[in-house]
Amino acid sequence: MKRWDVKTAAMAASLAVTVLMLVGKTAAWHVTGSAAILSDAMESVVHVLATGVAAVSLWYGQQAPDRRHPYGHGKIAYFSAGFEGALIGVAALGIFYAALRALVLGPELSQIGVGLLVTAVLAAVNGVLGAALVAVGRRRNALVLVANGTHVLTDMWTSVGVVAGVALVWLTGWLWIDPVVAMLAGANILYSAVSLLRGAFNGLLDQASPGDSELLVRRLQEAVGRGEVDGFHQLRHREADSVRWIEVHVLLPGDLPLETAHRRITRLEDDLRALFPRGQTYITTHLEPTHAHDDHPDGHEAPEAPLDTVSP
Repeated sequence: MKRWDVKTAAMAASLAVTVLMLVGKTAAWHVTGSAAILSDAMESVVHVLATGVAAVSLWYGQQAPDRRHPYGHGKIAYFSAGFEGALIGVAALGIFYAALRALVLGPELSQIGVGLLVTAVLAAVNGVLGAALVAVGRRRNALVLVANGTHVLTDMWTSVGVVAGVALVWLTGWLWIDPVVAMLAGANILYSAVSLLRGAFNGLLDQASPGDSELLVRRLQEAVGRGEVDGFHQLRHREADSVRWIEVHVLLPGDLPLETAHRRITRLEDDLRALFPRGQTYITTHLEPTHAHDDHPDGHEAPEAPLDTVSP
């Protein structure tokens, strides 16, 4: 399959299973009256909406760059992840409300065995789907799929907790366990929401990955050590979903023939691109004569950016 085929198939599977989850969990709550199972069903309502947004974002993010969007459309992935995180947070608050209400008024449960069976089967389906989405998303460097898979796995662990809690109610007869489990499920969902929002926030602000910075600086320093270039500075890099942009100023001898300089820079760009085999990497290099940089070092430096300022 082509890359976009794999991503689209994964998202289509996610959307279909999400609808199945919503129907199944709603039926289980209707049969049992369990606040814990209701919390699981409420999370699935949010998941249907979030998966729909993720599917649209995946399609839009794969559109080719155009005149109005020369850097492509990949940043919509961060919007999708942030939207999903916000919806999960709303679901968590709804779960807390339902759990507190059940704790105060007292839960009334029925046909617990049927609800347990349905919820357990759905949790297993979600576990398989979530692991597959995260694996495909990481292999294809697709943030939308990773975020959606993380949401599915959160849903799965919520269901596992609900099954354990409702099973305790069934075995012990202690009805207060049900709303307590619902609150614990809500706390887990809220943690997942905060993680997604943090990732979306950092992506929208073009936060540089420390790991990527370390890789790039090390490879550039190796080029300096081999004498291929005299130095480098003003290193910049950012990533939007599966596309990465790298910019760097490279110092070379001022009397080096243009053809030789071009050959060295091309080789350096190939080395940098090889660090990131997944997705697309665009590199922009600016050549400077070493003596010009040595004569005016302050005019070339990026303030308060130690990793981006490396001289020979």
